[in-house]
Amino acid sequence: MKIALIGATGFVGSAVLAELLRRDHQVTVLARTPGKLAPAPGLTVVQADAQNADEVARAIQGQDAVVSAYNPGWSVPDLHDQFLRGARAIVAGVKAAGVKRLLVVGGAGSLFVAPGLQLVDTPEFPAEWKQGALAARQALTELQAESSLDWTFVSPPIVLEPGERTGQYRLGGDAPLQAAEGGPGRISTADLAVAIVDELEQNRHLKQRFTAAH
Repeated sequence: MKIALIGATGFVGSAVLAELLRRDHQVTVLARTPGKLAPAPGLTVVQADAQNADEVARAIQGQDAVVSAYNPGWSVPDLHDQFLRGARAIVAGVKAAGVKRLLVVGGAGSLFVAPGLQLVDTPEFPAEWKQGALAARQALTELQAESSLDWTFVSPPIVLEPGERTGQYRLGGDAPLQAAEGGPGRISTADLAVAIVDELEQNRHLKQRFTAAH
C-alpha cells in the first residue's frame, strides 16, 4: 500500500516506519525537518507541518492510508494545546485530501481501569504525562464523532518500552491488558508497530479503538 506517516522520528513512529518498510509498503513521511530521516528504498520524505491542514492535505494526496504518531514533544510547555492543534489539523488534512483511512496512535491514558474511570484520571497517573494524555483523550473523543473517515485509534499498554520484535501480541479494546503473571501489560515499540501495520492490512478495528500487549 501507499502509506503516509506522521511522526516518523518519534518513539513509536520510528518503529512503525521500520515495520512498514520491512513489509515493502511505499511510505511517504511528513516531516518538518526531512534531513533527520536517512534515505531508504520505498521511502519518500515530504516537508510538511502537521499543525497545518493544508500542508498535510498536499503531502498525502493519493495515499491509501495515513498513520499519525504525532506528538509535539513531551517537554513543550503548551503540550496539550499543540497536541490538539496537530491532531485536528491532521484530521482536516486527511479529509481535504480525500483519504478515508486514518490510524491514530494515542496513549494509554484514555483506557478504562474501572467503569467510568480512565487511567488518566487516577491519582497515580504521572503528572509529567498528564497534559499529553488529556489531549490524546480529547482527540479520541473527536474521532469517535467522525463519520466520514475509516479511523482507528491505537492505545499502547501501560508499559511501552524498547525491545525486540517478536511478532507476537494480544489484542484488547477499551481496558488495559494485564500481564499473565499479574501487573500491567507491556509491549515493545517494535511489536506495537507490528500490531499497527497488521491493522492497516487487515482493517479489524474500523471506527474503533484497540490496545495491544504481549
